[in-house]
Amino acid sequence: MLNIVLYEPEIPGNTGSIARTCAVTGSRLHLIEPLSFDISESAVKRAGLDYWRLLDLNVYSDWGAFLSRNTGGGKFWLATTKAKRLYTDANYSRGDYLIFGKETAGLPETLLAEYGENCVKIPMLDVPEARSLNLSNSVSIVLYEAIRQTGIRLA
Repeated sequence: MLNIVLYEPEIPGNTGSIARTCAVTGSRLHLIEPLSFDISESAVKRAGLDYWRLLDLNVYSDWGAFLSRNTGGGKFWLATTKAKRLYTDANYSRGDYLIFGKETAGLPETLLAEYGENCVKIPMLDVPEARSLNLSNSVSIVLYEAIRQTGIRLA
């Protein structure tokens, strides 16, 4: 199993798409608050997210709370446009954490510095008007590479 971590996600549609991807791949979803939207049972039901019940979902009040409950397991891989290493050059293992930042700002510089050797990027053309890929697309790209490398069978 792999872990997807969203650090302070801002766009509910992205988180919903990522949640669906986690549900169909058996990946655990970790959300680090604050969230810019409501994920209460009534809000999820109203949004028609019928797959939400299939999620292995964990929500944390902040990065410290996340760390206190998720140490000693898999390696942390931080996705950022600022990395030197390509996501395909990482060596993923079952139980690893694929960590993604908020849509407008990415991950905090302090985290990128602390885990610098585990930062990965998806290659893109340098186009100022298109600063990065959509968050849900980025999660899918990195997650499926990790699934490929680890040999996790989905079908």
